[in-house]
Amino acid sequence: MEVTTMRRIDGWVGTPICALLTVVRRVTDPFRRRMPTEAKRILVVKLAEQGATVVAYSALRRATEMVGPENVFFVVFAENRFIVDQLNLIPPTHVIEIRTHKGLVTLALDLFRALARCWREGLDTTVDFEYYARASAIVSYLSGASRRVGFHSFAGEASYRGDLMTHRLVFNPFLHAGQIFRMLVEAIAVSPEVLPAMNTERWQDEQPPLIQPTNEEMDEVRAIVSRVTGSEGNPRIILLNANTGDLLPLRRWTRDRYVELAQKLLEHYPDVIIGLTGSPAEAAGAQELVDAVGSDRCVNFGGTTTLRRLLILYFLAEVMVTNDSGPAHYSALSPIDVVTLFGPETPAAFGSLSPRSHLFWAGLPCSPCINAFNDRWSPCQDNLCMQRISVDDVFAKVCEVFDAR
Repeated sequence: MEVTTMRRIDGWVGTPICALLTVVRRVTDPFRRRMPTEAKRILVVKLAEQGATVVAYSALRRATEMVGPENVFFVVFAENRFIVDQLNLIPPTHVIEIRTHKGLVTLALDLFRALARCWREGLDTTVDFEYYARASAIVSYLSGASRRVGFHSFAGEASYRGDLMTHRLVFNPFLHAGQIFRMLVEAIAVSPEVLPAMNTERWQDEQPPLIQPTNEEMDEVRAIVSRVTGSEGNPRIILLNANTGDLLPLRRWTRDRYVELAQKLLEHYPDVIIGLTGSPAEAAGAQELVDAVGSDRCVNFGGTTTLRRLLILYFLAEVMVTNDSGPAHYSALSPIDVVTLFGPETPAAFGSLSPRSHLFWAGLPCSPCINAFNDRWSPCQDNLCMQRISVDDVFAKVCEVFDAR
């Protein structure tokens, strides 16, 4: 299911459901079981965006410290589960999937099964990691948990999603996303009468550890590299991730700039391989870029790897250039250096915290134009914020990072 379709369903269907459940809550609250003094079994709701799940590492680790990993559950869209498992914090059997790619009927059935599982597990606390999505608020309420932590639209500053949380917080656009997720988890132990105020220091940022590929996995990916590049040994590789898919087209750096960047790098480094990456759906577009570059040292890895193998490919490459997207974050699970290009969103809130992260942002007066208060939608049709990032500047940064390695 396309992101735009899911966003419409969340708005048009989710809003009246949230309103109805708000009425139900106010009628039934006097008869509900009392909230336990301390959280014992926690459900984290983070349906979409694998990159954000990496950023939430510190918050998830804190949740497992509170109640033990055996008492933490995670509900997620099936296509976004991969990174949850790679973080190695939550038992795989505690990750509850909802499939979206098989139509509305399957989605509805999976949602029903997920909620039934929540009730069977006796969860007492939910933490909604989505900012103002209605679907996640609905899941939090219907999970049966008596303590529900999430963001609330107090003065209409963000999308309406009813009054379903017991621990209501104000979204702070000046905090990094990692701090925001941590704040949500820490709010579990705060009295709801005190919130949204939180009298505490900001938390230390934490990065997830690198994944540990097996020797067999490394050999498999080396074989893919050898087949795609037509070369033996261990070539030095610079990766370009040129497409963010349909989630936020405004985040794209134009394809002709990726072509120009690839050509400049190939000319500057006569022994380097340039590899285009992408999902299977992006493989054809990546091949078009390879053809436009016109060099046998520019190859297409798009669609040739699973997500796990893509992470291992990052172990074999030196640098990656990418739009603000999932790979910019989950590449932090590998030793690769990443140059990330920001436009309609700000790196102050969403930039990778990895020491191997290098960020570009033009900082135009109109940017960032996409945020939690507008459903991450902008009327802009001309992403000048991305166009202001020049090929020469990105080329210089890639050379600096590559030479330092």
